[in-house]
Amino acid sequence: SNVLGTVNPVKEMIKIAHEHDVPVMVDGAQSTPHFAVDVQDMDCDFFAFSGHKIYGPTGIGVLYGKEEWLDKLPPYQGGGEMIESVSFEKTTFEKLPFKFEAGTPDYVATHGLAKAIDYVSALGMDNIAKHEQELTRYCMEQMRTIDGIRLFGEQEGKDAVVSFLVGDIHHMDMGTLLDRLGIAVRTGHHCAQPLMDRYGILGTVRASFALYNTKEEIDALVAGVKRVATMF
Repeated sequence: SNVLGTVNPVKEMIKIAHEHDVPVMVDGAQSTPHFAVDVQDMDCDFFAFSGHKIYGPTGIGVLYGKEEWLDKLPPYQGGGEMIESVSFEKTTFEKLPFKFEAGTPDYVATHGLAKAIDYVSALGMDNIAKHEQELTRYCMEQMRTIDGIRLFGEQEGKDAVVSFLVGDIHHMDMGTLLDRLGIAVRTGHHCAQPLMDRYGILGTVRASFALYNTKEEIDALVAGVKRVATMF
């Protein structure tokens, strides 16, 4: 969850779905930058993630699919290099993966994404996960020292996200004033309005962590939140 940091038991969920002959697509945009993903072990039918969330270029992403499903799917657009033969009577498409790659590919973004994957792979996804989990635990501990804090998503094993509100301070006011202090957070419903409705709130302030963040930055965040709280 990009709001709560919840890591869902996706493998178990997929198993249940498959027992009822339901194919599963996993949206891995929020998980891929933070810990290792094994699509074979997960046994998902499709898995997608975006390039920019794993430190690559914008405008490019990855879609993994089991061959048995990709074979069944028709192309969604037409162009050069994807067609084996064409006539007035019929069109025959190339084999996978080329039948889905119409026209000139975005080779610049593709190269950038490959380099980004090489970068995080060299650092080690397990190392990245360990670092981010340490930051998350530390942030949760420090946030609990703030008077009037309300934390959303306090379960064990959450990853890289801390969402909160303080007293009656509107999330946008908190975010704006933290920005003035040089602290970057996101405010709002985070593309998760049904979850906000579930909590009966309009939005939260969200701090999120990546491989380059430090405990000193978390200290600055906590100090900033405490300072903003004194203004209300």
